[in-house]
Amino acid sequence: MLATPYRRIALGVLLLASACAPRPDPIRIQENVVIIQNQTSRDWRNVIITVNDHFRGGAPLLASGGQLIAPLSQFQTAFGQRYDFSRQRVFKIEVAAADSSGDPVQLHFDTGVKKR
Repeated sequence: MLATPYRRIALGVLLLASACAPRPDPIRIQENVVIIQNQTSRDWRNVIITVNDHFRGGAPLLASGGQLIAPLSQFQTAFGQRYDFSRQRVFKIEVAAADSSGDPVQLHFDTGVKKR
């Protein structure tokens, strides 16, 4: 077992390492799933996610510190066409909401790849 001063040093190193870890992006795509993370101290209401300017999805609430996880196949256009990840690439995602005080929330994700 480590002596007390060494335990404190080890604990300090662990805390420092976790504090220096980069914060994940608030918008991520992993295996055909969109992940939106609320990294603020306020809840978001009426969350609308728009993929590639046409496909929409969302949720009524995203709690502070929470994540919204949605398969791309669940996003659809106003005409009911679903996103087909076997034929399309994500080049842009926009998130719009209002926080618990009514202030607007807007997030943007752009891959830099132009649509064809």
